[in-house]
Amino acid sequence: MRIKAEQISAAVAQLCIVANRELPEDVCVALKKAAEKEESPVGRQMLESLIENARIAKTEQMPICQDTGMAVVYVDLGQELRVEGDLYEAINAGVAKGYKEGYLRKSVVRHPIDRVNTGDNTPAVVHLRLVPGDKMMITVAPKGFGSENMGGIAMLKPAQGRQGVVDFVTSVVEAAGANPCPPTIVGVGLGGTMEYATFLAKKALLREVGAPAANPLDRELEQEIEQEINKLGIGPQGFGGRVTSFAVHIESYPTHIAGLPVAVNLNCHAARHKEIVLEGEEE
Repeated sequence: MRIKAEQISAAVAQLCIVANRELPEDVCVALKKAAEKEESPVGRQMLESLIENARIAKTEQMPICQDTGMAVVYVDLGQELRVEGDLYEAINAGVAKGYKEGYLRKSVVRHPIDRVNTGDNTPAVVHLRLVPGDKMMITVAPKGFGSENMGGIAMLKPAQGRQGVVDFVTSVVEAAGANPCPPTIVGVGLGGTMEYATFLAKKALLREVGAPAANPLDRELEQEIEQEINKLGIGPQGFGGRVTSFAVHIESYPTHIAGLPVAVNLNCHAARHKEIVLEGEEE
């Protein structure tokens, strides 16, 4: 089975546009539930404004937020599928096309020091995973840096254990305050190595809002950390209230006997991502 680079580019372009204009249904539901339980009148007003903003963006086909993010692209590539052409070039061509045709803000600079804008929002950050089968799943998750800048990583001592994890994640959210445009989704990566923990933290943000972790230990931690975060009183958009975060999502991985890596990646209320499954054709 084969798939052409042009097909990948076209799909990525469309995903970039739709992801930036249409909030996923699970996020819309989370906003409505939050508005129902928020006790602060100002907090409720903020949530109602966010709901209306999402409605207008979808109806008028406009970006949900002026920060249309850096494109983070996850690719699950079937081992039996052959890509005709360069996969990474195809993805970046799609990002450039989508950001141009969708009138999305170009926010990527070519080097962190000289800060020259690339002009087309490329390159994307691409995470590639080989999986069984002959299909390709592509997920585009535009990541704004109001929330991205508020993440954190800690290499805790194993003796700090569960409480150390709870304290660190809560402290990151507290320090972030209103900056990541709460209510947030809190992605937490536990274990692995320093770089893998940060990957897990971001990957956790792709889960349906509030969907519990597979591991029972992670599920318990998610509930405990969410309770602690929502005691902080930061509230919607930082104006105070009970709903500082919609959910805490934890992804864990085995780690070394001498370490306890913990990473936090925050998503703003506009938790944007869109997926598509592409099928190849016979060679």
